[in-house]
Amino acid sequence: MLILDGQEVGVAVRRNNRARRIALRIDPAKETPELVLPPRTSESEGLDFVRSRAGWLLDRLEALPPRVPFRDGEILPIFDEPYLIVHDAAARRGVWIEDRKIIVSGRVEHLPRRLNDWLRREAKAAISPRAHAKASVLEKRPTKITIRDQKSRWGSCSTSGNLSFNWRLILAPDTVLDYVVAHEVGHMAMPNHSPAFWKIVDRLSPHMRDGRAWLRKNGDRLFRYG
Repeated sequence: MLILDGQEVGVAVRRNNRARRIALRIDPAKETPELVLPPRTSESEGLDFVRSRAGWLLDRLEALPPRVPFRDGEILPIFDEPYLIVHDAAARRGVWIEDRKIIVSGRVEHLPRRLNDWLRREAKAAISPRAHAKASVLEKRPTKITIRDQKSRWGSCSTSGNLSFNWRLILAPDTVLDYVVAHEVGHMAMPNHSPAFWKIVDRLSPHMRDGRAWLRKNGDRLFRYG
């Protein structure tokens, strides 16, 4: 715990053997600053680095979008369109959309889990056919497609062709989801971020530039849901 301008701020410290310099970031899901240290950097040196950037860090923490828990009455975006979460204890239909509402049945204490499970299924239904279609353009086939709750990444592609995507993409505009799918599928052909890779992504999605820009501006907001 550090005292920065009179405020107590908890800082998570992580050592990264591949890091070349001290880095400071904020996990929008946990509201926790993370200090990344190279192998030979002492923790005290790293904490001095945090103190030297106290103003920047406090401004970033204050600017975090408000949290939106999964509960009755909250507004949740689906493909960036607002829907009202409604709890219906008497219903027995699981989770469904009706009249711009996401209706969740069952006991109220199960609402967060049921809604999260539904969002993962919706994300899988939106992502899987798109990933297969884009991979076929490259004459590739995903080995497996997984939907995960990644804390700082939108997707990943393993050397064996396994694709993973963040379920929170279902909250972003469809064009953003399309770009991220193209990005990870592109890594099946080019496992780097060279100019050749970006040409592949541009070929797979007409939304590459807009999608990247949207995530840079709005990505942290998606981690504030749930």
